[in-house]
Amino acid sequence: MKTLRRMMYGEVLRATAFVALAFLALFFFFDLMDAFGRMDRGAPYGYHMGHGTLMTLLQVPGHIYELMPIAALIGTIYVMARLAESSEFTIMRTSGLEPHQALFTLLTLGMGFVAITFTFGDYVAPEAVRLEQHIRTRYLGDITSGRTGAWLKDRQGGSEWAVNVGALAADGRLKNIRLFEFDTNSGQLLLTIHADGGQDLGGAWQLEQVLRRRFATPAAAGASAPAERSPAVHIEHLASIEWPTELSADMISAALLSPERMQTLELFSYINHLKANGQSAQRYEIQFWRKVFYPLSCLVMMVLALPFAYLHFRSGHIAAFVFLGVLVGISFFLLNNVFGHIGNLHDWTPWMAAAAPGALYTVLSLAAFVWLVLRR
Repeated sequence: MKTLRRMMYGEVLRATAFVALAFLALFFFFDLMDAFGRMDRGAPYGYHMGHGTLMTLLQVPGHIYELMPIAALIGTIYVMARLAESSEFTIMRTSGLEPHQALFTLLTLGMGFVAITFTFGDYVAPEAVRLEQHIRTRYLGDITSGRTGAWLKDRQGGSEWAVNVGALAADGRLKNIRLFEFDTNSGQLLLTIHADGGQDLGGAWQLEQVLRRRFATPAAAGASAPAERSPAVHIEHLASIEWPTELSADMISAALLSPERMQTLELFSYINHLKANGQSAQRYEIQFWRKVFYPLSCLVMMVLALPFAYLHFRSGHIAAFVFLGVLVGISFFLLNNVFGHIGNLHDWTPWMAAAAPGALYTVLSLAAFVWLVLRR
């Protein structure tokens, strides 16, 4: 039995590696053409072909994370179908390979793919993205999100702050910072701060080139005319100030970046911050659970591929069944994305929205496996 397992492991690993390399080569080509296209569009700051190639290489770990389940599915389907077509799997069954042993063998191999997917998705790819962003901001401009930048909230004592950061520079500096302080009870605007730039010091921001406007009601300013209701404004121009806050540059980066590129722990920390400040975290919660369940989709792919070993292939028909399996795998990933968007729109329980596609396809594939093994 160990010999059969080693043979299946070797075949599946080689096929999966080949499929993954083929997909990576295709994605690398498209990314490289896009990177070189920026040179024609007049990229600033000395951007050249070497920078584009390096940025493209740094996107490869992210593609490995995204492609590993589908590569495992296509590679395993091909191996299972080929073994069935050549009657090798029939020989393996007559040699004592029981259905539950075949399932356990593939799931064991699938756990290796789960580990690879998790490692690339939570460690290798985020670090590569940070390096790629450093190069991007250095040679193509600062990280920003649309025209308004990132918006966050921060509560301090009896006041609430609305924080807007326009962009994040390559060295981690914050640019075009706007702060708005409101009274928690009355909702009155108390203070606005605009700074050209700033630096996260850990527990405080060092703001530079500051314009501060402090608003005071007529009663607070000592006005005697009750008819005068417009607030008094005290304006200050300051070279620099320290603004105490628990907001970090990582949180700003998280708000500017797509949640798909964040680590699981970063997402968890950012979700807690949003909830603590009364902001909606539904989108980030769904993405958090998707990152938790996504590596496990490799196991779903293994279960989806196993029924192909119990089909009876005619010569030359294997490609059609492999193509059918690929379509099933693609439909799984499409449904996974659709459930995420629908769950966000209809305020579904985040973990259920993330886990539903995997659970559905696991049940369907197990049902097909049982039908093929027990009924035929």
